[in-house]
Amino acid sequence: MNTGDPIDQTGWSEETSHLFIDYGRYFVPERDSQIHTMAALLSYLDGPCTVLELCCGEGLLAEALLDAYPNITVQGLDGSVEMLARARGRLARFGDRFHCRSFDLASADWRQPETPVHAVVSSLAIHHLASPQKQALFSDVYQMLVGGGAFVIADIVEPSSEAGRRVAAEAWDEAVWVRSFELDGNAGAFEFFKREGWNTFWYLDPDDIDKPSPLFDQLKWLEIAGFVDVDVHWMLAGHAVFSGRKRWNG
Repeated sequence: MNTGDPIDQTGWSEETSHLFIDYGRYFVPERDSQIHTMAALLSYLDGPCTVLELCCGEGLLAEALLDAYPNITVQGLDGSVEMLARARGRLARFGDRFHCRSFDLASADWRQPETPVHAVVSSLAIHHLASPQKQALFSDVYQMLVGGGAFVIADIVEPSSEAGRRVAAEAWDEAVWVRSFELDGNAGAFEFFKREGWNTFWYLDPDDIDKPSPLFDQLKWLEIAGFVDVDVHWMLAGHAVFSGRKRWNG
């Protein structure tokens, strides 16, 4: 998916934010399942804890976490003015348990938090970074976490073969088709998905803002960064939820 009007080093724009707010419920395969899986992986959180969310968007994941774990605080970071405004509005009922501010995912200036971080989560964001940037991010997140803290990622991943790419592309099309009829009873959202060239696995090119990396590579990068219990917890249509945990003495 190509877009103009970049606002940060990843190429994301306010135009893309508006599009994603309007169509994310169609375009993200089984979004509710992904959010549920990510929240379940943080069941170790006990007592006052801080969760850092990278690219919090309109606050859907943060809302699920704040509802599930009454003692946590979520710090949401995002590069979009529109997304941050939506998140503040959605999560206003949580008061001081939610804070958010602007950042650039590709920059390193936010990677030394002032307070201990017990978990870092990110949904559909890290694929905008090139492979070396992902590796640097994984290492930096490991350093900012307290012992036992988890890094939980939901993201688009690059298939390792052309056959795998075709399977992922077709599955993504099917997921959006099904969702379009579930929500609206027609194919309107699916046709828009196709016109926009949103399916990365059909339309990826060197100038695209999407830079997915193979899942196997990312699991190895987590291990190299120091994470243990590295695992995959959910996968569909080239989208995966995976995580790693920092050693208690790490």
